[in-house]
Amino acid sequence: MQFVIQNWYLFFALAVIAYLLLAGPITRSLLGIKTLPVSQAVQLMNHESAVVVDVREPDEFRTGHIPNAINIPLGSLTDRIKDIEKYKTTPVLLSCRTSQRSARAATILSKRGFIAAHILAGGITAWQGANLPIKK
Repeated sequence: MQFVIQNWYLFFALAVIAYLLLAGPITRSLLGIKTLPVSQAVQLMNHESAVVVDVREPDEFRTGHIPNAINIPLGSLTDRIKDIEKYKTTPVLLSCRTSQRSARAATILSKRGFIAAHILAGGITAWQGANLPIKK
């Protein structure tokens, strides 16, 4: 116990790091957000008519994206949420380059009432790695 008291700042730093590492996944779990591998994402698109929302910047989107994807950059998602509000009850698959921005976008959509926001695990990089079609 004396070690803990003498090194309180280390334990405080450990607590902050643990929070930063766990807060995102716990929040997504509580909101019911799922991260789907490419194979499940394709099934969601084919069998449940999921809408794909690509949250990359327009110049990234133009380099190649999932066919029929809607481009709404993460930075403007809250301002442009009205563009996709009609999909609140439809599965929404969020994609970006590696799935980091998609995770933030999924949290935003879930908090705004979207009932089925999903993250494409590995993003467009995983999609391309699976040799799936890309539209330019």
